[in-house]
Amino acid sequence: MENKKTEVDIILPNFNSSEYIDATIKSIIKQTFRNWKLIIIDDFSDIKTKKKIKKYEKLNKIKVYWIKRNRGAAYCRNFGISKSKSKFLAFIDSDDIWEKNKLKLQIQYMKKNNYDFTYTSYKTFGLRYEKINPPLKFNFEKFIKNTSIATSTMMVKRIAIKGIKFTNTKICEDYFFKCKILNKVKFAHCIRKYLTRYRIRENSLQSNKFKNLYWIWKINNKFNKLNFLENLVSLLSISLNSIKKYGLK
Repeated sequence: MENKKTEVDIILPNFNSSEYIDATIKSIIKQTFRNWKLIIIDDFSDIKTKKKIKKYEKLNKIKVYWIKRNRGAAYCRNFGISKSKSKFLAFIDSDDIWEKNKLKLQIQYMKKNNYDFTYTSYKTFGLRYEKINPPLKFNFEKFIKNTSIATSTMMVKRIAIKGIKFTNTKICEDYFFKCKILNKVKFAHCIRKYLTRYRIRENSLQSNKFKNLYWIWKINNKFNKLNFLENLVSLLSISLNSIKKYGLK
């Protein structure tokens, strides 16, 4: 029996996602686990996107915050966390989709094993169709060589992210967030079930790979305090693991 008190808050940053946001929100509404609250942070989207979101404001389980100027995904996620109160937090991007048992199975898994940080296997769709099976367990040293924890598959205990924020970088803002959690709780654990569908769009393919590596290099240097050799090994390993997952294209 689910408690009356909200058990999981879902953080959804949104910007100009009118093509995809309905499918994302509906995949949350259809969850078999019902004890959730959805926190949408709209990052000053266009009118078309705002109209799509406004129709969900009347639902008790959904709260929308309208940001007055564009601040970026990191700001929106941090803002969403500050407005949440539940024991567990989950994250989803505005173009991804959850399978209907995602929350139920993940919360059961975390409670049964007393885990602080979990993630799931996932399927990509859109411009590429792949089944991604990340390692069953990550620590910090492993994660900086293989960043296969998709943000939309994550669930964490609130206590595990106390004092931790997303970095205010142009991209890869979730990378250091995961690094900091792993430094705190030591391990993240995978549910080997395809519970998330991760959309791959044109701007998330090869054209952005070098940009991603550039920002990971900067984050490793500034925040993770890796020396030159450690940073180089991190980027080479991430690149090789990306090729294993998605191929050279």
